Amino acid sequence: MATRPPIHPGVRVMDSHTEGEPTRVVIEGGPDLGGGTMKERASRFEQYHDDFRRWLMLEPRGYDYLVGALICPPTQKHQAAGVLFFNNVGLLGMCGHGTIGVAVTLSQLGRIGPGWHSLDTPVGEVRIECLNDHQVAITNVPSWRYRKGVVLEIPGYGQVIGDIAWGGNWFFLTEQSPCPIELPFLASLTSFAQDIREQLEKHAITGDSGELIDHIEITGPSARHTHGARNFVLCPGGAYDRSPCGTGTSAKLACLAAEGKLEPGQSWFQESVIGSCFEASYQRLDGQRILPRIMGSAYVYSEATFTTHHADPFQGGIYGLNHA
Repeated sequence: MATRPPIHPGVRVMDSHTEGEPTRVVIEGGPDLGGGTMKERASRFEQYHDDFRRWLMLEPRGYDYLVGALICPPTQKHQAAGVLFFNNVGLLGMCGHGTIGVAVTLSQLGRIGPGWHSLDTPVGEVRIECLNDHQVAITNVPSWRYRKGVVLEIPGYGQVIGDIAWGGNWFFLTEQSPCPIELPFLASLTSFAQDIREQLEKHAITGDSGELIDHIEITGPSARHTHGARNFVLCPGGAYDRSPCGTGTSAKLACLAAEGKLEPGQSWFQESVIGSCFEASYQRLDGQRILPRIMGSAYVYSEATFTTHHADPFQGGIYGLNHA
């Protein structure tokens, strides 16, 4: 139980969900991260303002599957804004569902209108197209498959083979599963994905430059789409993604493109474990890199101002096993 002086009074947020996955956008009262690149601002946020993340994202104000977004001044004149994404355990490089949520929130606030806009993130610039008041298409950062056919030995299951790919975050993707990718099997899917993550860490299997593979994506066939799949994505904080996962869909597109299973411009329908869906496609860049386009819908459902009482014993957040 943490006892701290009052912090961050009067923080205004708007909450939305993108295909079932929530995004909390800080629109007023967040920390000032100064100038410089978004990568530099992310470093300052991590070093000096992690208490803000915990205060906002952990219970009793937050919950494990919530993603936060802090709006920052743009780093270049043509950009609408900069944005940092974070969850219950730390910063995220990018967040596809969160970007759609940010776009719909900024649109509702009147800060952007229909058409094309740019957002800056710590991993690069993302283009957004506001199609109407809830539907957005994002052009994600360049994505690629880093390693093919990585073999893991999972206790109680056996050999699992998967690919490692970048879609704004690092993913291990496999088409093997101990059960159907359906809601009644969430406990089994979560346990299986956690075992995969543990084996990756145990054997020091990483992304490019030794970066942590912090997302696990299990895919299976779609009952609705010929060119599509259904996925279960385990996020860094231990919660599963209710949406089809924008960065995970980007990583999946990169693998499909590398295998020659999906042509540039061809639609791919990525379903989540709850049945929501992104429509996706890609453009080919140099080598195996692609530029993914992800389309989905978000809906703002609440606006709130958070405060802190000086006597609240949990003013800094309630810490659990998944909380850093």
